Amino acid sequence: MPDRPGGFPKLAALAVTLVDDQVLLVRRRNPPDAGLWGFPGGHVEPGETALAAAIRELAEETGVIARAVGYLDNVDVIIRDPSGGLSHHFLLAAVFCDYVSGDPVAGDDALEAAWIAVTDVLAGRVAISASVDQLLRRALTHISDHQ
Repeated sequence: MPDRPGGFPKLAALAVTLVDDQVLLVRRRNPPDAGLWGFPGGHVEPGETALAAAIRELAEETGVIARAVGYLDNVDVIIRDPSGGLSHHFLLAAVFCDYVSGDPVAGDDALEAAWIAVTDVLAGRVAISASVDQLLRRALTHISDHQ
């Protein structure tokens, strides 16, 4: 297989964790979404499953421990530079997680980590990364389908 320019696309995993009427989000420190709230997550390491990466990244970014339940969705994030060249291309594997323990504390590349009211996220009262609301709705549907 030929090499892709810049090593694109990169596989990353997101940990989608809800408790009661709150969702665990982090405010990103680094581009491409610096300053925006999103699900904890990051690169999948070679030999690591996306399920395992989501749980690892969740612990590294927030200190929260959870169990991976399964995949919710995949999201392509393609960002171009001003000249139209490819700047970032991620395939995000969103993983639904079952909260086990811990209080969120920002770590790794997170500026903040917090439980945020689902209603605030869905009403647009929180500055979020693209697809956060879509994945949150999917997670809520997943919960109602399994009750």
